[in-house]
Amino acid sequence: MPKLRTQIQFTEEQARHLRIVSRREGLSVAELVRRYVDTGLAAESPERNELYARALALLGRFSDREGARDVAVEHDRYLDDAWQ
Repeated sequence: MPKLRTQIQFTEEQARHLRIVSRREGLSVAELVRRYVDTGLAAESPERNELYARALALLGRFSDREGARDVAVEHDRYLDDAWQ
């Protein structure tokens, strides 16, 4: 797919973070920005938003074997407790 040239201005902090991630991932800053844009645009699709809304509606509707109903929200805490 042909690429169109555009000019974008970043804050110093944004540019610094982009360069760090670029080096770490072995990608150009331009490719990294293209990928971030793709991710952001995909998140805006009506299908994705509908799926997210449906998944969000399920939060807390089911309990686990021990009766906890907050596993979807507190999963990090439960994992941390399990590893200690």
